[in-house]
Amino acid sequence: MVSARFTPASDALRIRKKVIYVDDIAYNLIAIKKSLSACYEVYPADSVDKLFEILEKIKPDIIILDINMPNVNGYDAIKKLKSDDRYVGIPVIFLTGKSAKEDIVKGLSLGAADYIIKPVTSSKLIDCIENNIDIKKRFISINDNGDEDKPAVLVVDDVTSMLRSIQFALQDKYKVYMLSKAEDVLEFLRNKKPELILLDYLMPLLNGFDLLPMIRSLRGYQDTPIIIITTEGTLEHFNNAKTLGATDFIVKPFHDNELQDKIAGYLK
Repeated sequence: MVSARFTPASDALRIRKKVIYVDDIAYNLIAIKKSLSACYEVYPADSVDKLFEILEKIKPDIIILDINMPNVNGYDAIKKLKSDDRYVGIPVIFLTGKSAKEDIVKGLSLGAADYIIKPVTSSKLIDCIENNIDIKKRFISINDNGDEDKPAVLVVDDVTSMLRSIQFALQDKYKVYMLSKAEDVLEFLRNKKPELILLDYLMPLLNGFDLLPMIRSLRGYQDTPIIIITTEGTLEHFNNAKTLGATDFIVKPFHDNELQDKIAGYLK
């Protein structure tokens, strides 16, 4: 997935997008506004109440939200945003010092488009904003040209060479979507509806086992076939995956025809 980068000169040719950044620490508000102002209209908010005051006046393209805040925290804020038809479509990025896996899982489960752990560089934050500011544009099949009749398969793996290998093996029969970041999966599934998911087990930040129950909790995904791609072929590993919601497994390394046969068994 190629990230967009902008300089002030190139940004002048664009309609400036609006970003609301919410954090109760004044220094963070000043620093983030300074780092983003060359590219965006930045509206700082020192509380969730201030966020909703700003939302009454403007419609932002994205909201960046801290979690640890007094009175109303980021988790409660995103619940309120996602329950309001006026704001439900605005992407929310959590920018926080909370790095525990359970915090990441909770943030993404509540509807965050992305989750960034502080500290963050300006370039990484801009990349993240651009990747999420029009999130539907990211979720385009690699063979989305007149292939509406083909079953859609989502492939999730952090290794680019594995994604490309699976793409090559499947593209003749299926519409293939590819994601290299586990944290993108839930937002993808809210925008697209694949008939089958190939999910790598070992990935940074979140692994396949973390994602399984999160996917199964989404409306419409209780029965979608989910095949775990794994290097661990033990019975205990397979049983754990089954308990969490996996439909089947394929063990790396595998041949193209093995993968094709496995998928064909579910997409007839």
